[in-house]
Amino acid sequence: MAASQVETVSTGADKAKLAAVAALVVGAVAGFYLLGKQGVYAQWAVLLVGLIAAAGVFLVSEPGRQFVAFARDAWREVKKVVWPTRKETLQITAYVFAFVVIMALFLWFTDKTLEWVLYDLILGWRKS
Repeated sequence: MAASQVETVSTGADKAKLAAVAALVVGAVAGFYLLGKQGVYAQWAVLLVGLIAAAGVFLVSEPGRQFVAFARDAWREVKKVVWPTRKETLQITAYVFAFVVIMALFLWFTDKTLEWVLYDLILGWRKS
């Protein structure tokens, strides 16, 4: 039997929390601009407090909990990756640079050959 994906139903409380998050973000940005005459520290304090409050409200909502679970799963998967050693990284980088140089020479040679064939042989235009 195939595993079915279970979706949670968004409740009214979660919708209210997300609306509060949006209101806090808008309020923080508006406060930042409205407090322009109060000084830079007041502006940034209002912005940071508002954004931190919005993040806190978001994290206690169901979408926030899902986001945290997703982030934990992603971090767990990143830990499983076998990263290349410094030596392997330098070798692969050298291979890429060598390939780029070889391709540049090949394309230059092809361009000059086609230029010679088209302009000198077919059209008869000689360069002075």
